[in-house]
Amino acid sequence: MNEFDVRENANVLTCDDIEKILPHRQPMIMVDKILDYEPEKWAIGVRMMSRNEPVFAGHFPGYPVFPGVLSLEAIAQCGACALLTSDKFKGKMPMFGSIKNARFKSQVRPGDVLTIKTELTNMKANVGMAEGEAYVGNKLAVKCSFSFVIV
Repeated sequence: MNEFDVRENANVLTCDDIEKILPHRQPMIMVDKILDYEPEKWAIGVRMMSRNEPVFAGHFPGYPVFPGVLSLEAIAQCGACALLTSDKFKGKMPMFGSIKNARFKSQVRPGDVLTIKTELTNMKANVGMAEGEAYVGNKLAVKCSFSFVIV
């Protein structure tokens, strides 16, 4: 799943579009832009890390690091954008069911751009499975598999 090529005629979602799709609001929106997506299949997004984000004040003072669990949330929200752009799931709320095989490989710090790809791998009724990765540049920061339920 290392492919981050955005198609020539990409489906793009701006931060305003994302706010219309996701049930989250600030400060819990973890994706700034979707660079490309295919409804019910996959999405590629970015999260820009500003030093001014409140989480950096306490995690950790003097050496700010974006919390790994928020990177997992960014992966899930990227996938939720692919899911909720489908007419079938518009207005629904996906929630974590489980997180498996989460691996934290490198730190995410202020000034970094986190590039995320989430692939929806299996969907049955209102339960699904997904896999995701997030990179800073070419360096893998985090990857995981997860299940979700649509409520």
